[in-house]
Amino acid sequence: MAILEVEKIAKRFGTAEVLNDITFSLNEGEVLAVIGSSGSGKTTLLRCLNFLEKPDCGRIVVRGETLFDSDDHKKTDKSTLRQKRLHFGLVFQSFNLFPQYTAFKNVVLARELAAKKLPDYKKNKKSIIEEIHNDGMQLLDKIGLTSKKDFYPHQLSGGQQQRVAIARALALKPDILCFDEPTSALDPELTGEVLKVIRNLAEPATEPQRGEGSPLAQNTTMIIVTHEMHFARQVADTILFIDEGLIVEYGKPELLDNPSSDRLKRFLERYSQG
Repeated sequence: MAILEVEKIAKRFGTAEVLNDITFSLNEGEVLAVIGSSGSGKTTLLRCLNFLEKPDCGRIVVRGETLFDSDDHKKTDKSTLRQKRLHFGLVFQSFNLFPQYTAFKNVVLARELAAKKLPDYKKNKKSIIEEIHNDGMQLLDKIGLTSKKDFYPHQLSGGQQQRVAIARALALKPDILCFDEPTSALDPELTGEVLKVIRNLAEPATEPQRGEGSPLAQNTTMIIVTHEMHFARQVADTILFIDEGLIVEYGKPELLDNPSSDRLKRFLERYSQG
């Protein structure tokens, strides 16, 4: 059974139709790469999945639970909306770390705040916080930044900041991890370290390795909006090409070598020339 089912999602901003009839599914442990030109609707799709935007129509189902159905006109309260967002982790282009907190605190803060709402929090505060902190240190180890745990964002490189942002998204244990152009704000020399972390997350789970930065790969289910075509070929199980708000091609990575539509052919030609 698919972990994610997206059916006929559409979104308008005023008279501009940004998404139209977006339908796809994703199995657990799979990686979906979403490609397309700027303004094609890729980021809006991620924002709809994360409930940062409300689709005008369609359905979003995670693990058999309907999170959004445009035919259901009941108003969603803020608490319910927050719970729905927990199914998805989102890593932004521009990191969005809290500048006043260390790398470690950035990773554990959201989970610490969520824990305060647990019914047994006051009674078991010490053990709950200890577990959160242990998990946070494991995540920092996974991304190779244990030695930078007490560094503030301004003391980290762009690549290190993005790796902290990935760990922060993973801390809440989402069903699906979403990336919005995760390397677009990075210099080319820093792009590789971020893509390496994402590759490790996509690989089947392995035995932990000793030493800082051991991959601890975990077969993470991911949706990655990317302009890195070589990376998409290597990591993605499925490619989704959006153009002018429509899915034009959807299939295995081999479609990048043998596109069936003129629109994808033109996109790939522009990419290769760039």
